[in-house]
Amino acid sequence: MSVNVITGAADRRLLDERGGTRAMMWIMAIMLFLTVLAAALGLGMVNAAATLDRQLAGRLTVQVVAADPSQRVRDTAAVMKALAGMPAVKRVVAVDAKRLDELLKPWLGDAPSDADVPIPSLIDVDMSVPGEQSAARVAAGVRAAAGTARVDSQSRWLSPVASFMRAMIAGAAALVLLMIAATTAVVLLAARAGLETHRDTIAILHMLGSTDVQVARLFQRRIALDTVIGGAIGAVAAMAAVWAILNQMSGLGSELVGGAVLVQRDWLVLAALPIVFALVATLAARIAVLRRLRLVR
Repeated sequence: MSVNVITGAADRRLLDERGGTRAMMWIMAIMLFLTVLAAALGLGMVNAAATLDRQLAGRLTVQVVAADPSQRVRDTAAVMKALAGMPAVKRVVAVDAKRLDELLKPWLGDAPSDADVPIPSLIDVDMSVPGEQSAARVAAGVRAAAGTARVDSQSRWLSPVASFMRAMIAGAAALVLLMIAATTAVVLLAARAGLETHRDTIAILHMLGSTDVQVARLFQRRIALDTVIGGAIGAVAAMAAVWAILNQMSGLGSELVGGAVLVQRDWLVLAALPIVFALVATLAARIAVLRRLRLVR
């Protein structure tokens, strides 16, 4: 199938151009705008989910919840020693007490940590061998070292976030597919409308020896050009909006939100969407016109 988006005057008269504004072009601009936004959302969620997986894979948090401060210090030291001797543990870091005070200040105020409410000691653990079995062995070793220690998997607490991200990715993919289907439907309607509007012209072309394929080529060129121009307008506008949103998100200081970035590969995918839509529209127009011409002859 040959696609030539450079059309002549005869091609341009086959579809309606009232006042120099083609409805088809602006419809495609709107569709590409929405499609690029949906695709950018999906790609951003994919990157954020990958960042979350990398950050949480094999990470554990140990809490030492002894009410007595001196007992808590001894249990924390025992847990740290036990963790340092485990081959499955790569890194052990005790969370600074001042940092805990800062995190709890909005709820507890400026009171000292142990003045009213005992604050547990927290230990971040990075495992060299991520997995449920390794985590179970580490948890057993921690409980053996100190009975007041509890082990939590960060991935368990954030599993709802991961599920939400997967739902957003699936929704974005479904929306992109829906927009492609809608584009195909619009092209079919535009092609049929053009055939009905220019029925007499097409009959004359047939009498002059033009084939159905040649007539269909005129329509597909016109629709391809409108799709490329409108798609480029919509895609550029959407990419500018995405860039502005990402700049705002980068200033939030959240690691999770900051993971929803777009890399160079993602921008190339977004830039290729108008071409994909043009190919889909051209193929749909060719099939629709050829089928319609065969039915009426």
